[in-house]
Amino acid sequence: MRVVELGVWIAGPAAGGILADWGADVIKIEPPEGDPSRLFHAIMGGHLPSNPVFELDNRSKRSIVLDLHCEDDMATALELIADTDVFVSNIRTGALERLGLDYETMSEKFPALIYAHISGFGREGPDADRAAFDIAAFWSRSGIASLLTAPDQTPPFQRGGMGDHNTGLAAAGAISAALFERTKSGAGQLISTSLFREGMYTIGFDLNTKLMWGTDIGNNDRRFASSPTANNYQLADGRRIWVIGVDVNRHWPSLCRVAGLPALIDDARFATPLDRRDNAGKLIAILDTAFAGMDMAAIEAAGAEEPDFFWAPINSLDDLLVDPQFLASGVLVEVPDAPGSTSTTSMVATPVDYSRTPVQPRSLAPELGQHGDEIRAELDQRRPANRK
Repeated sequence: MRVVELGVWIAGPAAGGILADWGADVIKIEPPEGDPSRLFHAIMGGHLPSNPVFELDNRSKRSIVLDLHCEDDMATALELIADTDVFVSNIRTGALERLGLDYETMSEKFPALIYAHISGFGREGPDADRAAFDIAAFWSRSGIASLLTAPDQTPPFQRGGMGDHNTGLAAAGAISAALFERTKSGAGQLISTSLFREGMYTIGFDLNTKLMWGTDIGNNDRRFASSPTANNYQLADGRRIWVIGVDVNRHWPSLCRVAGLPALIDDARFATPLDRRDNAGKLIAILDTAFAGMDMAAIEAAGAEEPDFFWAPINSLDDLLVDPQFLASGVLVEVPDAPGSTSTTSMVATPVDYSRTPVQPRSLAPELGQHGDEIRAELDQRRPANRK
């Protein structure tokens, strides 16, 4: 499968990067100054030997530099798109229209093309052509930041690319479905997603409850969480754990035993989930004291004896790297430094595994325009003799 990507920063390149990991030949069209995400190298200090952020979303691709305001370069871009299965872009709709690369124009020229567009706020409405990064459309405007803000606190910052990568996954899945549908219809189509839409889907529990019941699922302060059995607790060694007792009847006895408080199981103040909610402050204070006397090793030992005690450590990145499940999860992939190279770089893998068609990146991210001559030579070979 061939993909032509006209993307900048993260969301569009993330979709292309996932498809590249899954085996697609992804040709990345870049302006003469390059994809601005190449600037992360400088943003992160400039002296670093590599650009981890750019590498994650652009490995295994081929890069060609085209100035799409130049007639000859635009002709080259159209030749590439004519010979491709998928066109992916997160350029704003207005800019694509001005270039003549909008869906209506492209679908008329190339009716079998799968045209994937990622926007900030969607393709309709008053902000359809509004600029956005994921911290604006996915994190802030969709409601996520507000829902994660504790009472009387300021909103938390998201980590880089959270919304972009989720939206890239959605786009990659939609592209795959559209390609499958094309095997039956023979026709291409427009698929679209947005950072805003992905943000609202991410908080679907809250939003759907608001739509159907007209009520909010309250923002929790851990000191007064409505479900103390699903809360985080500090340990004696400074680590924190998250207790995940979401089945409030099944998980309650195990929680009490692990905390060394079996008498709480039949305590009238906490006999039912409603009692525990109404007396949350008291119960959390009791559990805080109990867990403050245990370290992570003690939790692990006690939890091993209680299969209905569901919990997880709250890992820092350093904790994560030594977590015994880290490598077992398949999180790392060895990326050849160049196609066919035996020298590799460990990187974060695409979060999908296939049993019969293993995912294997082919190379590190390309240098700006690295494959321009190669790609042009391929186009020359495909052209009829009278057009060369």
